[in-house]
Amino acid sequence: MERDNTVITFEQHTLLQQRRHPGASGSFAWLLSGITLATKIIQAKVRRAGLGDLLGDAGATNVQGETQQKLDVFSNQVMLHYLGLRDSVGILASEENEEPFFLKQSADAKYIVIFDPLDGSSNIDVNVSVGTTFSILRRPNDPHERDDALDLLQPGYKQVAAGYVLYGSSTMLVYSAGDGVHGFTLDPAVGAYILSHENIRMPEQGKWYSVNEAHVDSFPPAYQNFIAGLRSGKLGKKYASRYIGSMVADVHRTLLKGGVFLYPPTADNPRGKLRLMYEANPIAFLMEQAGGKALCGRQRVLEMQPETIHQRTAIVCGGRREMEFFEQCLDEAS
Repeated sequence: MERDNTVITFEQHTLLQQRRHPGASGSFAWLLSGITLATKIIQAKVRRAGLGDLLGDAGATNVQGETQQKLDVFSNQVMLHYLGLRDSVGILASEENEEPFFLKQSADAKYIVIFDPLDGSSNIDVNVSVGTTFSILRRPNDPHERDDALDLLQPGYKQVAAGYVLYGSSTMLVYSAGDGVHGFTLDPAVGAYILSHENIRMPEQGKWYSVNEAHVDSFPPAYQNFIAGLRSGKLGKKYASRYIGSMVADVHRTLLKGGVFLYPPTADNPRGKLRLMYEANPIAFLMEQAGGKALCGRQRVLEMQPETIHQRTAIVCGGRREMEFFEQCLDEAS
């Protein structure tokens, strides 16, 4: 039997999925093309960052009070520009900007895109992988039924699609529109994202946990017991620590290899530190679509009702066995 060497691009894949939905206009695929184009431009700059004047601080802080890197500013401008050109996008919200951008009220502008243009950008100076995260929500089709503030602050389970792009040894887009999780690797020879990881499923149990253990003394008791249990072999094996410190890279390893990624509440950040809408929601969406789970304490991350666009949260996400053990630790600590 001859080997099937058919190459499927991201654009082809989204169009094939779209055929399953009669009446689809193609506007969603056109929106996604804005994300792929922007991230190709970002990855080209990331790969040449050390050769140009793109490393280091930009001399300003963002709404989070964090020092902006030059690549943060560049990546944000690129995402805003190419998504803003899509007629189907009515609202854009970036982790780098205090206020969202309300673009259009036409019937065609039925999508909201929320994104972190360059997560982990402080690691660029030491050549560590970084990434872009994105979340897509739907607005009411009738412009007269829209309320920009309410439309924006939707819980994560209402996401139409979500994903991330990892700029590492290769550039990879991991994406779900509610029909499984699929990974696409950028082929620089043809300039296209090629389907390389179809229908990603998380292992039920992994062998690594990923957390910044420098703050473990200020974690709540249940989280401390959870980590101690993983290390001591309460799940039948002793887990090892793997922590890159770049969220997209840590999540990517967890999604493909199993285990657990957690960003617990601490004394300094009792509500947690990750941004619910820019980071936690797209991560949780992918984890659940791949057969895993994502929690903030006992609550499902995707069921959290956002109060503000920049709201922060704690998160624990991973495979079935690890998450069952985490919930057991919560029960024992209560």
